[in-house]
Amino acid sequence: MAEVESKADSHLQETQDATLTRNSPALSLKRSASPTCEDQDPRKRFKGSEESMDNQCTAQGGNESQLADEIAQELECGCCSELLYKPVMVSPCQHIFCGSCCLLWIRNGGTNCPACRASSTTAAPSRPLQLVIDVLLRNAPHKARSVREREQADEIYKSGTIMRFPSPREVSPEPNVNISTEYARPCPHCSPNNVYGWSCPIPIPDPTVDLEHAWHIDDGLPTGHVQCGNCETFLALRAPSTTKCDFCKTYFCGIGVPSRCSAAPISLQQPHGFTDISDLIQSSDVYECFNSNTIEVEIMLDYITTQGLSPRHIYRDIVKHILEQPRQFQPLIEMDLFTISHVPAESDSSATPHTICRSCACEIFIWGLKDWWIRERRKGFLEESVMNRKDCPEGSGCVMQTEFGLFNFTISLILVFSLTSSRWTFADHAREFNHIDGKPVESEISSACSTPPKETTETITEVGITEGDRTSSTASESAPVCG
Repeated sequence: MAEVESKADSHLQETQDATLTRNSPALSLKRSASPTCEDQDPRKRFKGSEESMDNQCTAQGGNESQLADEIAQELECGCCSELLYKPVMVSPCQHIFCGSCCLLWIRNGGTNCPACRASSTTAAPSRPLQLVIDVLLRNAPHKARSVREREQADEIYKSGTIMRFPSPREVSPEPNVNISTEYARPCPHCSPNNVYGWSCPIPIPDPTVDLEHAWHIDDGLPTGHVQCGNCETFLALRAPSTTKCDFCKTYFCGIGVPSRCSAAPISLQQPHGFTDISDLIQSSDVYECFNSNTIEVEIMLDYITTQGLSPRHIYRDIVKHILEQPRQFQPLIEMDLFTISHVPAESDSSATPHTICRSCACEIFIWGLKDWWIRERRKGFLEESVMNRKDCPEGSGCVMQTEFGLFNFTISLILVFSLTSSRWTFADHAREFNHIDGKPVESEISSACSTPPKETTETITEVGITEGDRTSSTASESAPVCG
């Protein structure tokens, strides 16, 4: 019994010794904690963990911003290089553009893809792309297009519209710069199978094909052909599209520029160089019709604007008035108002004209503009202040109605002795007196653009070059002062 208790005590003592040995710092394999660590404040450890989390968030935010930039770059329009707005996809190349950019491209004549120039058929809205753009703008609102840009795009393109590309035009043949200008080129009707449905009985040989039989320019005009008065290409005299002006005897092809290369019925023609009122303002011929009286021209232009008239309307009124005269256009032809071309007339010059070119219509317009204005004044549509002006004794030949007349020097000398106000100007005289000749237009229509009488011109010109021994009274007698 004593032996058993002795063994138990011995085993307990060994266990306690082993435990002490394991817990001893000198014999333990695990390194003890640093004394500095034991003294560290737990709050500092928590702050360090917060800074680590902030750094992680900053890095994550930078990655998101970079991702948004990369997505926005991939969603740029190929035309405006900005973020797509109402995107459309071109088929079949699948390039993407803003709907408004693509529509403007088509309106300006585009027949293929703006990016790759490949043949294209349609441009349809892309809903998947729009969803991606919406997600991008929710996360990066600063990348959205400005309000003004969106409004302008909405005015051009309506969302959801499918656009079709027009068929590409035929490629123009390359110009042959090696063709000699010494030979006549065939007219559009010289080809036996041309698209105009009529062929020349005697075609002009093509110098690029048959140089041996080509028509040399020095030999004159090819048989049955003349040059067009507008585009100067050769035309067939007997072609259905050929027209001739009955005033200047010039032929026109009717093919090069149909609206210009043609002689139309007299009342339907458009005067050359006079499309709207701005052309009247810029034309020096209009001012010459009124002897450079700018005040009277301004009154007429205001009237034309108020009445909503166009140069073509005025031209038709002039033609209508001429046709009501007994001799119609014959006085104008006798005045050599129209320049006859080198082509001889094939009919009697006294025959009634029916067709006219744009240049001759312009001559009639300028010639009859002043008489037309006289007739319009009689209708009573002008203001009383204009109609109640006193008539100048010299009428339309007055040399004081313009500031740029030939006799300014002489008139200035007269004014020194006859006028007291230093502020008086030629415009004041033109504004105070009426210089439009109100006499009825006779059947023998007088020229509306007539110059001052020859006697007056010679007298005042003589005064203008007089020497010092000639007195100013002589000048006054030769050129009486109006008003």
